[in-house]
Amino acid sequence: MPGDLSEPFALAAGEGFSLENPVGEVLTFKATADTTGGALTALVTSASPGQGPPLHVHRDHDETIYTLDGQFRVQLAETVVDAPPGSFVFIPRGTVHTWQNIGAGPGRLLATVTPADRNFEQLFLRYSQLPEHERGRSAFVRIARETQAIEVVGPPLADSAHQ
Repeated sequence: MPGDLSEPFALAAGEGFSLENPVGEVLTFKATADTTGGALTALVTSASPGQGPPLHVHRDHDETIYTLDGQFRVQLAETVVDAPPGSFVFIPRGTVHTWQNIGAGPGRLLATVTPADRNFEQLFLRYSQLPEHERGRSAFVRIARETQAIEVVGPPLADSAHQ
């Protein structure tokens, strides 16, 4: 459960803690477990064309996705939906899901996880700290398992039957 809320805060465009993400661009944490008293984790991430995370599930956290730029598609269990800019997706805990940038250029989305998830935050931090030659899908899956941030249950959307 979230603890006492931290002080209110506001971040301008480009502000936050940024790192390289597993889908070929930059991920910026806008809010973390520490800055929100455990209420939520929020991040803006960019994805290269064709990229997206493997099919996965959050057992104890709800997720939202709001697409900012580019063209995405989102898999929710067995359903796949297009998510152009301005689309909002709610993913209840326990729902198998993934997304993919299906546009010709980088795309951006805002994602939240509630309540906040330090393990989820650590997944991306630890991945970004790997030397370039150690990165890739198997490293992501290994760190996801070690941190217990998400449970990877299948391939990225680009490698699935929903392609």
